[in-house]
Amino acid sequence: MATKRRPLHQKLNFRPNTSDNNLEYRGTKPTCEPTSIKETMMLMVLYLCKKSLFFDTNLKVAIYLGTLFLLSLFADFASVPKMYLSRSDNIFNKFFVKFAWGWNLLLLVPFVVFTTYIYCCGQKQRIIKHHLLRICIATFFWWFWTTLFNVVEASFGRCNHRQFGTKGSCLQAGHVWNGFDVSGHTFILIYGSLLLIEETRCMENWDSIKEHLRLENHHRVSRDPSQNLNPLRNLSDPEMHDLQLNYKKYTPYIRGLFITITLFQIMWDVMLVCTMLYYHIMIEKFLGGALAILTWFFTYRMWYVHPKLFPKLPGQGVFKYIKKKGEPQAVPRRRTGSVVNGRGPLFMGRPIYPQQEAAQEESSAQ
Repeated sequence: MATKRRPLHQKLNFRPNTSDNNLEYRGTKPTCEPTSIKETMMLMVLYLCKKSLFFDTNLKVAIYLGTLFLLSLFADFASVPKMYLSRSDNIFNKFFVKFAWGWNLLLLVPFVVFTTYIYCCGQKQRIIKHHLLRICIATFFWWFWTTLFNVVEASFGRCNHRQFGTKGSCLQAGHVWNGFDVSGHTFILIYGSLLLIEETRCMENWDSIKEHLRLENHHRVSRDPSQNLNPLRNLSDPEMHDLQLNYKKYTPYIRGLFITITLFQIMWDVMLVCTMLYYHIMIEKFLGGALAILTWFFTYRMWYVHPKLFPKLPGQGVFKYIKKKGEPQAVPRRRTGSVVNGRGPLFMGRPIYPQQEAAQEESSAQ
């Protein structure tokens, strides 16, 4: 028996009901640009640098203290074979360790300026007060402790010839000044390493800024009415434009500085091991390292984390792009294209569970 043919003007079964007001149609988000081979290699190098620098800092501090005590104690009672790095005139000690703080400043100052200029959107007052001030504070502590070490050695030591009462006159006469010489090298190498690690924390999720820019530009151009969770949503159009230009302009320099900082931090650790093996006694090295760690802990774990004090931690700027560990992620808005008026999920405009839909319509009719 032939059935009645459906009229042609009836809505097709495989199309969703476009008259429903609950359906939202958005433009397709732009896809990322293809990654070149050069960019891929750079990302691999940056990944290795991050693995080296962002090693668990608490564990690294524990390793510093443990090796300072054990390795230095071993060197005091055992004869360590001499090598090129044991000489005080080796190239690394002569041109790098003796000017360690100058090298740190030479790398950190442009790195902090470039990075803060991006995530502070060029606000010079914020850059100086919130970030460059940290470099000034670190330099002050370096000067204070190294000066105090020299004062202690000069005040509580004596010359092997009693006729010379000051350290300067004793050394000029070619004699030996015996005093408690807190290891300034140990302090500088450990404090400098921790400083390099903390100041480069802003590189965590640095590449996510590019993704935020892409999505925020799309959201503003398409005027998507959906909820915007992008960290750049509160920036003005001129700030967005400047951010996009500065990020593209300065990121290559930032990456180069970051790689160089990683190499210097590794060199500081190598020279620290040489200092443990060949210079000073255990108590002098342990005290210098302990003061370096206490200074780092006071500044980066107590002072800078206080919400009402300046300066701030690296990465804290006009917008937030660094996700802390354990921080809940933003829950994406549920798609509404497959659910219409509570009828249940649809596939190509048709209900997946037609029996359930019929039961709901029957209960609503009753």
